[in-house]
Amino acid sequence: MSVPTTDRTATRVQLDELHRYLVEARGSLLWKIDGLDEYDVRRPLTPSGTNLLGLIKHLTGVELLYLGACFGRISAHAPGWFGQQSAVRSDFLATTDESRDQLIQDYRHACAHADATLAALPDDAVTHAPWLSPEPLGLHRILVHLVTETEHHVGHADIVRELIDGSLGRSEAESELDNTGGGDVPDAEGWRHRYEMVEATARAASGFTAGVR
Repeated sequence: MSVPTTDRTATRVQLDELHRYLVEARGSLLWKIDGLDEYDVRRPLTPSGTNLLGLIKHLTGVELLYLGACFGRISAHAPGWFGQQSAVRSDFLATTDESRDQLIQDYRHACAHADATLAALPDDAVTHAPWLSPEPLGLHRILVHLVTETEHHVGHADIVRELIDGSLGRSEAESELDNTGGGDVPDAEGWRHRYEMVEATARAASGFTAGVR
């Protein structure tokens, strides 16, 4: 089935460019758990329970849905919980019987399946995802959504990792981890100065002083 309107079609060059951004975002997500122990990759760092392994688990389902099930391509490696979530946000919880290695493997399998789907489908492939739009959606629109959602959660992972050990950065090559002040990255004292400056600015702008707003 093809849709002639240009907003639902895209060239393979456009799809490949979006895919490149998706691959980079996937790598950033997995890098965020490097060097952490079992507790740190699972513990919640926000009131809503956001945690690193939970983000990886959730995005496993996102890959399997948008570049899999939506186009009638069900992965043989899909975990048992996929499509069976009975509680809200249950796919953000890495349970005690789900190992770190298994969840990472599930994510890698889901990404590989998504890549195979993208390669197999024609550029003008369409699907129905009524939770996104009542209208048929082209492959380009689905890929835009997948990139957007992945980047959204990579941002969450970046903040969670910073709360754990102060690490910043998008990849090992662009790490702001060591606090040595190399290049344009501040050292530990520089980060403290920046924090204090932002806090002072916020207080001044809002009229907030110690104990008084």
